[in-house]
Amino acid sequence: MYNIFEAPFVKEMCEITAQMYRMGWDERNGGNISCRLDPQLVSQYLDLNDVKRVLPIGFDASEAKGQIFIVTGTGRYFRNVEKAPQDNMGIFRVAPCGNEIEVLWGFEGGGRPTSELPTHLLNHIERQKVDPENRVILHCHPANTLAMTFVHELDDKAFTKTLWRMITECIVVFPEGIGVLPWMVCGTLEIGIATAKKIHDYRAVIWGQHGIFGAGRDLDEAFGLVETIEKAAEIYIKIMNTPIKQSITDKELMAVCESFHLTPHEGWLDLE
Repeated sequence: MYNIFEAPFVKEMCEITAQMYRMGWDERNGGNISCRLDPQLVSQYLDLNDVKRVLPIGFDASEAKGQIFIVTGTGRYFRNVEKAPQDNMGIFRVAPCGNEIEVLWGFEGGGRPTSELPTHLLNHIERQKVDPENRVILHCHPANTLAMTFVHELDDKAFTKTLWRMITECIVVFPEGIGVLPWMVCGTLEIGIATAKKIHDYRAVIWGQHGIFGAGRDLDEAFGLVETIEKAAEIYIKIMNTPIKQSITDKELMAVCESFHLTPHEGWLDLE
């Protein structure tokens, strides 16, 4: 059996959490990441019959039973993941009953998965219905995206179209748009359910005055999605109080979609 610290999924999590911390997206213990793993690959590094702990999760995740995830821990700082992954994240399997998880590795010293676990698992379940290859749910607090939620209408269409107009590549990266939720108490089942309803249609959901959830087939895709949204939000914050002399029109946005063979969110572009 290979060394778990050399597993590609452990090394990737270490690299991405360090990068997100350096970018200022995940201050202190803010933010969390989960990635659905291939059991066959995990079995090369861990004995899947060796369950370290069984933890209740307080909700029904039966649709994900038997699935294995690597996830950051509650109260843990992203800047510490790289130097002590076994303390700051862990690997678990959703138990057959659906309301418990079986810890297979990590969360040492009594650690537990992120408090946003309901949102992560419910979002994984919803994204798999749309795209069975979706494996990553990533949550962070990028400053410009947060700032935008204070000054912009919190409406899916309006928020999305503002971002689409900031950078040409935005409509290429998220042609389906972005979901937006008003402020809610974090770490609850309620916010998890609300986010899952949105993320069925959008790969990114913004929480007002809090942060963003991004989904993807791998860490690069989810990271790149959030990175693009944050860059567009930064441009918006910089120009929002400046007279605009020109912008990307709806017809031009459609021309981009046609060039890249993409379908924008139906009815959101005014082409009359």
